[in-house]
Amino acid sequence: MSSASWHARIVCGGEVGAGFLVSERHVLTCAHVVRGSGRAAVTVSFPHRGDLGEVSAAVGAHGGWDGAGADPGDLAVLELARPVPVRPAEFAAPDDAYAEPRPRLLVYGFPKGYPEGTIAEYRATAAQLIADEWVQLEAWSAHGQPLAPGFSGAAVTLADSNRVVGMVSAAARASTGVRNGRMLPTSVMARYWAPLGDLIPTPGHHRAAKERLRELVERAAGSGPAVDPERLYNDAVGPFGPPVPHGGFGSLWSAAWYVLSEVEEPEALTRLADRLTGLLDPPRPTAPSGAPPDWSPILVEIDHSGAGDDQLLVEVSAYREGHRHPVGSDTLASGSVRTYVQERVDDAFSHLTPGTDELLAFVLPRALLNWPVAEWSCGADDPTPLGCSYPVVVTERSRRKGGLRHQLTRKWEHLDGRPAASLHRVECGTQEKPNKLRFRLRRDGADLAGFGAPPPADRTGAGADMTHFDVSLTAPVPVLLWPRTGCDGADGHGPADAGCPGSEFLDRIAAHVDGTSPAELPRTILALRESAEAADEPERHWARDVQLLWDDPRCFPDAPAAHRHSPVA
Repeated sequence: MSSASWHARIVCGGEVGAGFLVSERHVLTCAHVVRGSGRAAVTVSFPHRGDLGEVSAAVGAHGGWDGAGADPGDLAVLELARPVPVRPAEFAAPDDAYAEPRPRLLVYGFPKGYPEGTIAEYRATAAQLIADEWVQLEAWSAHGQPLAPGFSGAAVTLADSNRVVGMVSAAARASTGVRNGRMLPTSVMARYWAPLGDLIPTPGHHRAAKERLRELVERAAGSGPAVDPERLYNDAVGPFGPPVPHGGFGSLWSAAWYVLSEVEEPEALTRLADRLTGLLDPPRPTAPSGAPPDWSPILVEIDHSGAGDDQLLVEVSAYREGHRHPVGSDTLASGSVRTYVQERVDDAFSHLTPGTDELLAFVLPRALLNWPVAEWSCGADDPTPLGCSYPVVVTERSRRKGGLRHQLTRKWEHLDGRPAASLHRVECGTQEKPNKLRFRLRRDGADLAGFGAPPPADRTGAGADMTHFDVSLTAPVPVLLWPRTGCDGADGHGPADAGCPGSEFLDRIAAHVDGTSPAELPRTILALRESAEAADEPERHWARDVQLLWDDPRCFPDAPAAHRHSPVA
């Protein structure tokens, strides 16, 4: 049987075009070839298999072309009335059409006077897409069959292998004397029909990974949660991946296929699939409803001692079965705090209940909330950052006493019945007044607020105005997230301006925390910190500097730890 038997001739009313078989029941052609399908029958025949006769067909999928000239999405998928015993076309890798020297491309079409078909020889002018949709074709030689009506929908194949690299969608008018045309490359065609992605080779990606991604996309498009294709794409490719194409993505599959076909980093596909899995199958809370999370906290309390500007009081304690055990306390110069904490945290582990989940919590004054405590090494002999070995969180001292603590306890009890939270964004450079933010956070019952910029560094002056960060601390919002470094809005840009690292941080962190149980967020941030540390360039990873303020008062009963000596002595 001829290897070209999959070439098809399409008739729809007075329109004649070409197509090609991709499964026993599906033929691809241009949408404009079958634009009259609502009024006229569509028939498909196979010139190399005359014994099959004409097969009725219906338009099963459509790329969105609306008939107004050179519009995108000029693709139609025809469903045959019966399966045909013809081996479908095979596809080449998308880039094979642009190898050097440029390969000869063959096109099998049905111009007027050639009902049996004829062949034209062309090549791709360049790999550059025109309007992010088409590749320009130019004649292989000055003679031979030019593209003409009847070639629309024809497969463009490599002459040496007969594998498909695209489909003819347009040709120059004969009156111009120009012998060129346009090809819809397979990498673009797959944006409009997801099953095609399984057939097109994508070097660097395993077939199983591709199939998993397509199944996830189909689930999300069916009854899954609403998703933002651009946000998911940006989270998958990272800050140095290809930008979102002009016009964005028309569908989730379009974004997924762009990762498959345009992004060279294989891990981007895994990140996208994992994020979709999390959205479709969110983890259940580990703690029973109405019960505090099963954490075994080690508490590191740091405060100004009153013995000098550089002197800090440091207390380390451990909780076991709800009881607080003091491990050590001392007044130290700020430069000595890290070493002291490393030593005492090691001692504190002996007080934890075996088999429970450890949590390292730093209680800090507001001026020190941005300290890089998660980046402190585990010890003199272990350079691993604390935040990559244990869940590390911070909280602010004032939230552990009085009416604020009572409100937080009530909020956390409310969260027990809500296994997932969503991020309330506070953009870098926001023009919203702090008192309006307070109203919005209280009105919306915000559980989790994310900031595009770190808290202001100097908050010690008397009479200082309340900031957005201060408001979120006292609203109170149970959980806060922010990048310790990066944009601070000082350049005068507006919220969510293009290129703002703060907005990019919020986009990326939302993809990981939306839909996550608040009780599980310390583990979620631990995983992100581990990913950042394992990256090729850890210092440039977006999650390296993430700071998590998390304090469930039920994890830290009020029983005080006795000082071993006067902190000011």
